[in-house]
Amino acid sequence: MPRGRLRVMLGAAPGVGKTFAMLEEGERLRRQGVDVVVALVETHGRAATAALVDGFEVIPRRTVEHRGVTLTELDLDAVLRRAPAVALVDELAHTNAPGSAHAKRWQDVDTLLDAGIDVISTVNIQHIESLNDVVEQITGVPQRETIPDAVLRRADRIELVDLAPQALRDRLAEGVVYPAGRVDAALANYFRLGNLTALRELALLWLADEVDNALQRYRAEHGIAGTWEARERVVVALTGGPEGETLLRRGARIAARSSGGELLAVHVTAQDGLREAAPGVLARQRALVEQLGGTYHQVVGDDIPRALVEFARGESATQLVIGVSRRSRLAALLTGPGIGATVIRESGDIDVHIVSHARAGGRFSLPRPKGGLTVRRRVYGFVLALVGGPLLTLVLTSSRSPESMTADVLSYQLLVVVVALVGGIWPALFAALLSGLTLDFFFVDPLYTITVGEPLHLLALILYVVIAALVSLVVDQAARRTRAAQRAAAEAELLATVAGGVIRGEDAVQALLEQTREAFGLTAVELVTTGSDGGREVIAVAGEAGQQAGGAQLGGAEDEPPVGARATPAAGTTTPAAAPSLTVPLTVRGAEAGTVDGSRAALELSGRDLEAGDRRLLSAIVAQLEAALEHRALSATAAELAPLAEADRVRSALLAAVGHDLRRPLAAATAAVTTLRQADLALGEGDREALLETAEDSLRSLASLVTDLLDASRVQAGVLGVSLAPTELDDVVLPALDELGVGPGDVELDLSPDLPPLRADAVLLQRVLVNLLGNALRYSPGGTAPVLAASAFAGTVQLRVVDRGPGIPPERREAVFAPFQRLSDTDNDAGIGLGLALSKGFVEGMGGTLEAEDTPGGGLTMVVSLPAAEGTNP
Repeated sequence: MPRGRLRVMLGAAPGVGKTFAMLEEGERLRRQGVDVVVALVETHGRAATAALVDGFEVIPRRTVEHRGVTLTELDLDAVLRRAPAVALVDELAHTNAPGSAHAKRWQDVDTLLDAGIDVISTVNIQHIESLNDVVEQITGVPQRETIPDAVLRRADRIELVDLAPQALRDRLAEGVVYPAGRVDAALANYFRLGNLTALRELALLWLADEVDNALQRYRAEHGIAGTWEARERVVVALTGGPEGETLLRRGARIAARSSGGELLAVHVTAQDGLREAAPGVLARQRALVEQLGGTYHQVVGDDIPRALVEFARGESATQLVIGVSRRSRLAALLTGPGIGATVIRESGDIDVHIVSHARAGGRFSLPRPKGGLTVRRRVYGFVLALVGGPLLTLVLTSSRSPESMTADVLSYQLLVVVVALVGGIWPALFAALLSGLTLDFFFVDPLYTITVGEPLHLLALILYVVIAALVSLVVDQAARRTRAAQRAAAEAELLATVAGGVIRGEDAVQALLEQTREAFGLTAVELVTTGSDGGREVIAVAGEAGQQAGGAQLGGAEDEPPVGARATPAAGTTTPAAAPSLTVPLTVRGAEAGTVDGSRAALELSGRDLEAGDRRLLSAIVAQLEAALEHRALSATAAELAPLAEADRVRSALLAAVGHDLRRPLAAATAAVTTLRQADLALGEGDREALLETAEDSLRSLASLVTDLLDASRVQAGVLGVSLAPTELDDVVLPALDELGVGPGDVELDLSPDLPPLRADAVLLQRVLVNLLGNALRYSPGGTAPVLAASAFAGTVQLRVVDRGPGIPPERREAVFAPFQRLSDTDNDAGIGLGLALSKGFVEGMGGTLEAEDTPGGGLTMVVSLPAAEGTNP
């Protein structure tokens, strides 16, 4: 009998619709004539789910008595006797009651599959064994019912039942998932938006990995070797050189461009172990790979290009990132195509990225103002004259005749012109003299003697020298002009880059230092300040600053740091350093002349001496640096003034509030006392009591307003006194209700009996509850009492004040926590709008948070989250 097929509906959390989807699929199969039965379905009291079950044949459950409790379980024997084509079995990870045939429901399902019965089941992502610890970290809830990964992976079909986190919360708020009494606690704890988002991502990633494994099995079974670009896989080749970090970051950016992209780093070692990179460099690069979310691999192979391509194909890579060769042009010319060219040729359908880096000489630098031709070209010119002359002589002497004299002379003249084009004037003069002597020795009678018997021969020799000098002069001038044009273009590019960085608002100071060091080929560039006491402080640094002072080297000749890497000491430290090759004082407008933060500033350049042309360009860069420093100083000043401006705004609002809201109680109290003191007025006992009560209420209101104003000032100044201690919630709630003058029927209390103590200031927390409950009582409709609920979750105690009032629009929820904000300006009893601002300040002072949420069904819920006291286990 063939084994049955298992189909699993996978969900990220309860309530996404797994059971509903299972029943819908069963209904679809039943309409097609398939024999489908409900072996076990948990409706959880959901009417829509129960309605779907009504149309199916349901196998009665087996009852089990355990410790005086009657439990119902799947009746495995009954399902086997019924032998349907398809059985619907809910909650695959369920633990069976003691005394059952198997400990787990998935084992019951395995028995049904062995009997040839197809099974459709459900499971949540938190029940997968390998993800159990991750789910606990996310939700704070340990999962006791789990299913082995291998069991789930053996399923013939896994389908993700997906629902957006906010949509699931909306379903929960509507009472679709849990009864109304459990909604608030569920929304506050397990079903928080962040939890649901993380669980959804976990489910999607797990299923994506399973799909990827299935794809690999399919390719292996069918012998498919080509790359299928189902997702981007980027392989970065590491040589162990300093350019590895650049390649890794570029590869990570390429992988991040597509959803689910993977980063793999690989280093190829030789079989004999002779081609081994510095282990320290590879260790740092391996750590960087892990930080970037990739994996590190090491393979053995003597043919590096082939090993790289084979590894990339084996991993189904779509992109391969390698660095530009560090070999010189001469080395490349002598040894043939390098690794990059070979990889490109053999990569096939894998895209190859060749990334430039500092060690390849690809960084921007200015051409040095030298002579027209380089030393290398002059050497090549002399070599050409020394080698080409004898070869040409050997060829011409083999066909020497009196009639060939003209051709011989023109041949040597051509040699002189070629040498002049290659090496300039001095090699050309040398070739002219050498060729003249050679013509006289081998081709002019008398042969094999250096004798100028005819004046014409002497003239020919002089003409050789003149022609060589003129051609080499033209070549030299052309080379000078070309180099000058290149330098002018490079200077313009550098200035455009510098100006662009400042305009775009980048970290202009650091960027300018880096560009200065690269442009002039310097070892280090430092921005330093010198105080009145002579102390030297490094503000910013580019390059290997501090190395010249004899400090600890970052690497020797075998292990040099990458160009542009910052070496210790870091910016902001005081360090001894070798004398710089050039120091340029800076003038920052808007501050004391030549100072930054009261210290004298200067730009120190270490490395080669700058020539006149370099210094002219440096002055332009220094001007940009001074402007950047001025901008930084102004930004810092603006940042320092921002709190003062905010304080002025609050102070103005405070004065306005004092002028408007304090006038009422003062006027009322003054009027009452004045009336009482008038001797000519005959006041009855009732009138006198009413006036005294008015004065007392007004003065009490005035005292409360003044207290709030003082507390607001303390919160604003950051000097709020907080005394944190383990606090029982009952010790805070009852005094708060007494202060509000409300009874048990006015506020509905839903406090967990096993609630742990809070780490809070009892006095401040009581004032917070008074403010929040006062608002809830004020805005709750008649006949509907606000709710004060408390629950503990993952080391946090949450207090929820729930009302069914008009609520607050989402766009105003942040504004209501600002001082002097009121929901309605027409309510004269609403105070001066400090209640929520003070509450938020008090809660944050105790290390908690205060947030506003919608109440399911309408209204506002204020959520206070405070840490549980240490030593408790909520």
